[in-house]
Amino acid sequence: MAGKRVLVVDDEKLIVKGIRFSLEQDDMQVDCAYDGEEALAYARENQYDIILLDVMLPKLTGFEVCQQIREFSNVPIIILTAKGEDMDKILGLEYGADDYITKPFNILEVKARIKAIMRRIEPQKNSKDAAKIIENGDVRLECEDRRVYILGREISLTAKEFEVLELLMLNPNKVYSRENLLKLVWGTDYPGDVRTVDVHIRRLREKIEENPSDPKYVHTKWGVGYYFLNV
Repeated sequence: MAGKRVLVVDDEKLIVKGIRFSLEQDDMQVDCAYDGEEALAYARENQYDIILLDVMLPKLTGFEVCQQIREFSNVPIIILTAKGEDMDKILGLEYGADDYITKPFNILEVKARIKAIMRRIEPQKNSKDAAKIIENGDVRLECEDRRVYILGREISLTAKEFEVLELLMLNPNKVYSRENLLKLVWGTDYPGDVRTVDVHIRRLREKIEENPSDPKYVHTKWGVGYYFLNV
């Protein structure tokens, strides 16, 4: 992860100091913000590989920051939330976060999550089998650049939304259970549950479907799972 640039956002300066010190030991570049407005300014002015974002912040909440960042950037965001606050996790995903970690956390867990996300979003340049462009109906995925177009118009997706869509489009008409999608996209060590998948499917439909309640592309097979209709 050497050379990766990270923004750490938390109003608890000791937590920020500890995370920064540990990440810098891995030769990552770390910027720090202590309130929502400062975090948003940093995100607008700089290009980050990942953002660690606390929920409870002065001026703007982590949810508000996440939502506003999603208006101009697909940078992966990991929400930091209090232990046991399930609604915070769900809301974080609703607002566009890619992952969450509950406090108190071990810094090794933070590093492991960052590494996992970095591995998933790195272009598969050396893989001869990696599809560069996937097209189905009006949907076009440019996998290496991680761009999505509907009828030629670019659609902004989060890293996880892209990965879900990419998996479904690579295997049209194949039904994936929520449990299987969670394992394939988030990994076997992901501590979340299948609600994470439901949230991302709902957000994905809101972005790519003309009528999310009557989808053209991403369909539900009731009692089984989700699939991309080959059109």
